[in-house]
Amino acid sequence: MPKMKTKSAAKKRFSFTATGRVKAGPAGKRHGMIKRTAKFVRDSAGTMILSDSDAKIVKKYMPYDR
Repeated sequence: MPKMKTKSAAKKRFSFTATGRVKAGPAGKRHGMIKRTAKFVRDSAGTMILSDSDAKIVKKYMPYDR
């Protein structure tokens, strides 16, 4: 059987922790920060751990990165 391919878009956007949970950057931070509240900008700094239901979708696109 041939290997499954990792989705290129997914490998650029997501990474995994040592325990297999999915890390991602928060949405809504690319442009337009002037109209966002200061609380939103503060809270969305860094990376976050995805919920289990979202992580299940990401793991389909990255079959070998668990």
